[in-house]
Amino acid sequence: MSDLTFNKVAGALLATGLAIVGLRELSSGIFSIEKAEKPGYAIAVAETASEGGGAAADAPIDWGTVLPAADVNAGAAVFAKCKSCHTVEQGGANGTGPNLWGIVGRAPGGHAGFAYSDAMKAFGAQQPVWDYEHISEFVKAPQKYISGTKMTFVGLKKPEDRINLIAYLHTLGSTLPIPAPAPAAAAPAEGEAPAEGAAPAEGAAPAEGAAPAADAAAPAAPAAKS
Repeated sequence: MSDLTFNKVAGALLATGLAIVGLRELSSGIFSIEKAEKPGYAIAVAETASEGGGAAADAPIDWGTVLPAADVNAGAAVFAKCKSCHTVEQGGANGTGPNLWGIVGRAPGGHAGFAYSDAMKAFGAQQPVWDYEHISEFVKAPQKYISGTKMTFVGLKKPEDRINLIAYLHTLGSTLPIPAPAPAAAAPAEGEAPAEGAAPAEGAAPAEGAAPAADAAAPAAPAAKS
């Protein structure tokens, strides 16, 4: 092969190589792929309060209002969750839990023949009666309300379930009367005079003939002449 032919072949190869490199650089500049700083996809999930801590506290229950209107049959259906551990017949035997005849108004930890936990005994020493509010809070979350109790039931989270259950238990030998409904705190009607002894609203003019307030500022005495 002559030198001229060799130079032509070498030049062609070199030009081809340069063309390939140039095309690769050009394509990488046009179709560049930016790598994410962190792999995967960011998915926004709205936070929701769980049934445990973090959930809003239930509003206070007016037992004098809700118990007369409660559904006793629905409460009996709710009690079906408790039948594996408790009986409710008068004089019924204890099971995994104590017999619950007369539980409403009974002393906590006070049913004869049942071996209560130390935690329940201590609770009974401080709270003499199972009233509506304490039963409600206990069955809502037994382990949370009385730490160390033998009752491992997860609890009834819905207030209406607890109200109906307690209304049902109230029919089973309860010694605790249903309280009167809580009085409503009604605002005075428009144009109605405030109750006797109530202070007048801020900025209101005193009634005609009324004496000035005791702490009203007296007019300033004239300055003495020197």
